[in-house]
Amino acid sequence: MSINFDKALGIHEQALGFRAQRAEVLANNIANADTPHYKARDLDFASVLAAQAEQTTHKQANLQRTNSQHFDMEPMQLADPALRFRNPNYASLDQNSVDLQVEQSTYTENAVQFQASFTLLNNKFKGLMTALRGD
Repeated sequence: MSINFDKALGIHEQALGFRAQRAEVLANNIANADTPHYKARDLDFASVLAAQAEQTTHKQANLQRTNSQHFDMEPMQLADPALRFRNPNYASLDQNSVDLQVEQSTYTENAVQFQASFTLLNNKFKGLMTALRGD
């Protein structure tokens, strides 16, 4: 009997990867807080979740083109559809849209959510190890 890690771990694995990517984007925003014309960006979790669900649907459906006139059902690969520009709360003179306080609080919130996903994933692995040992 084999273990299906996708079912065993749930969405926590993808959430951990998303939180790591978001931390990188937010760190870039903080690093460029004084760069003229820099536009703050952020990742949208809903877009990532929708893209993941669409990929899962296409894998489950196992769609095939049987005629050259049929539409290609593979999802379009954009650079990163979840990466969006953030609207600034106020206009700055140098056209920079980074609000350092907002970025720092968002980064901290993301770090807490990363830690929560990591803890849940770690507990899942501990539970699997306990089940394998038969304790």
